[in-house]
Amino acid sequence: MSDYLNKKNWKSRLHEIIYEADTKNGKLFDVILIITIIISIILVMLESVESIDTKYHNFLNISEWIITILFTIEYILRIVTIKKPSTYIFSFYGVIDLLATIPKYLSFFFIGSHALIALRALRLLRVFRILKLARYLGASVTLVSALKASRIKISVFLFSVIVLTIILGTIMYIVEGPQNGFTSIPRSMYWAIVTLTTVGYGDIAPHTPFGQFIASLIMILGYGIIAVPTGIVTSEITRAEQPIEKNTQHCKHCGADVHTDNAVYCNKCGEKLRND
Repeated sequence: MSDYLNKKNWKSRLHEIIYEADTKNGKLFDVILIITIIISIILVMLESVESIDTKYHNFLNISEWIITILFTIEYILRIVTIKKPSTYIFSFYGVIDLLATIPKYLSFFFIGSHALIALRALRLLRVFRILKLARYLGASVTLVSALKASRIKISVFLFSVIVLTIILGTIMYIVEGPQNGFTSIPRSMYWAIVTLTTVGYGDIAPHTPFGQFIASLIMILGYGIIAVPTGIVTSEITRAEQPIEKNTQHCKHCGADVHTDNAVYCNKCGEKLRND
């Protein structure tokens, strides 16, 4: 019986350190984790520079193995300390953690593992989990709520832009023609998108006076279009801003990690939370 209790207490303490963001040990763990993530991203960037990789290949390789082992241990501990491992394994961050850990192991089986650098760069996404810290929780919840609330308006806006792009591309194809670089409607649409977003690569440009006039109107229209999504999201953020509970206790059963202050039970599955 005592062995069972010790095992349970060990798991509970480890769970508190790894998953909880509002405890002293949990904050320390998150700080160490974010430093490790930053170091790993710096190593990924340095490894992509051929001259640096050639000169310091052994150092970069050993450092990457150390970080990979640390992430592997962390991944295993996250599975061990939760009651339903599948809730973590198949969650968004669980998949990200796995994809960020396996590239070094896959290098054993695949030659030319530089393509796996992109997977290692996914480690940076893990920083968003650390933003569960109480001081950032309110801002992150407000932003997510605003994006969700404005998704229909933004979808309608994007659809309108696509329709406008097709019309403008077709007009420019008729006005300019293949002799001026507008060889097809899709290529003319590409020009319209580049111009509408005020990017202006310059690889295709109108040569006729009427085409240049249309291009000028599109450029002016582009400045107004760029401001629309910003205004939509800003409006929703203003509407969504309100006092938000900042308790980040993590449920070992279902994985929920946002609860009301002083909550004793999980508001999603009813599992009892830790007691301070």
